[in-house]
Amino acid sequence: MVEMRERAGASMIVGIDAGGTLIKVAYTENGTLHFDKYPIAEIQQVASWVNDLSDSDICITGGKSGVLLSLLDKKALEMVEFEATHLGVQFLLEKMGRDDDSYLLTNVGTGTSIHCVENNQQERIGGTGIGGGTLVGLSRLLTGVMDYEEMVALARKGSRDRIDLKVKHIYEGKTPPISGELTASNFGNKIFEVAHELSKEELLAAVIGLVGETVSTVSVHAAKQCNNSTIIYIGSSFFHNPLLKEVVESYTVLRGAVPLFLENGEYSGAVGAMSVLK
Repeated sequence: MVEMRERAGASMIVGIDAGGTLIKVAYTENGTLHFDKYPIAEIQQVASWVNDLSDSDICITGGKSGVLLSLLDKKALEMVEFEATHLGVQFLLEKMGRDDDSYLLTNVGTGTSIHCVENNQQERIGGTGIGGGTLVGLSRLLTGVMDYEEMVALARKGSRDRIDLKVKHIYEGKTPPISGELTASNFGNKIFEVAHELSKEELLAAVIGLVGETVSTVSVHAAKQCNNSTIIYIGSSFFHNPLLKEVVESYTVLRGAVPLFLENGEYSGAVGAMSVLK
């Protein structure tokens, strides 16, 4: 059961990003910016909280925005998710003291969406079904672990050395034509010989490696298409997941691009929805 805070008597501006897995909320109250996050299963409780707000302006975005709107008994604006995310990223960049107006934007949520931003105009140029949903789903299937925090904690203790095949393993005794630290095959290193003895920690580390390397590789190729070397990574998949961030960051650098992770980046859609109300 979600516990929403009381907001009686105060004028609020509320932006909500209702996604496939999480509902992200950004709101200003008396000039202060706040963030909240809830599982999509609690959408009814979020709607009840919104309905109880006495003085507020609300804008909703995200794949489940239509569902949330149907549960409201008050008016709310709705906007396209991609535009909301872009506006939110620009807002968060400014809060960091940056004035970037051209970059590649990679949003790693349940899946991954990639956008080219040029002169402060965004265009979605691709994506992949590999994302946070893959991380949680594969981890559950391989290890039985269901809790996200536990998955991340166990993965931090694991090594991928017995599971992933690197380029240097293929070119043993020779200098490879590309970086030997690149992964040649995720889950491809003599897996049949060691499968029976692999630990949960190793398997979970390998899943995060698979997701992180796929996301960063696709992003680097897209950045070249976008003629930009800066890649801004956002999305709830990075929240409390330092290993995923490390994999994405190191692989992005290894492949010649510059990664940037936004503070509170997972709330970009909600912030962007909120910003149109000001």
